Amino acid sequence: MTSSAEHTPERPDAAPAVSAGPARRGRVRARRAAVMAVPATLAAAGLAVLTAEGALGVQFAISGMPFTVTATELNGTGFAQFGGLDEMAEGSPNAGDTGGQVLVVTSVIKNATLSKLCQSVDLGGTNLVIRAGEGAQKVSASDLTTDSTELTGDAAFNNIEIGNDASTLNKAGPKGRGPKGVFSQQSDTVHIANLRQTNYATTAGVFKLPGLKLGFSGSGC
Repeated sequence: MTSSAEHTPERPDAAPAVSAGPARRGRVRARRAAVMAVPATLAAAGLAVLTAEGALGVQFAISGMPFTVTATELNGTGFAQFGGLDEMAEGSPNAGDTGGQVLVVTSVIKNATLSKLCQSVDLGGTNLVIRAGEGAQKVSASDLTTDSTELTGDAAFNNIEIGNDASTLNKAGPKGRGPKGVFSQQSDTVHIANLRQTNYATTAGVFKLPGLKLGFSGSGC
């Protein structure tokens, strides 16, 4: 269902931008301005390969390679969502004409479970595929944060609030608060059936993947 709760459109700890021509500076300014107007998309969280304990959200340089996440069902308590920017490492070959930045929707779920989870990344000619939670036990995560560009599914929310200032969110805990002045939403619970999501980053406080299977395949999720 990764920027994270700690993301801001311009992070104070980020390295100074490298001087560039007027066109590139214009694109960067436009993307930063667009974050302030990103509407909520009723998204939910997916998963990442690694399990991290005590993670504070997405604060790393992303690879710039999107990955697909699917699940037959996601259920969560404590949901928050707001716009943000993810940044690639300086000089990344995946930057293209983006200036090394990706405009994302950050989703945070305090506690989440997912059924029949699949994650895949296209490596060029082959796909790295991860599956988990296909048996009786579901995938579970706490403080799950994802940075996404696309999502489809059938969603339902309880006690949803839309249009909050992201800095005032409180339903997903401290990690579910975004930057001041950014459009956001939150709800007590979230349910998404037939989830399909394109992500650029994911973190979690705890990630449990029962029945984990990892391998290469000619097709993704």
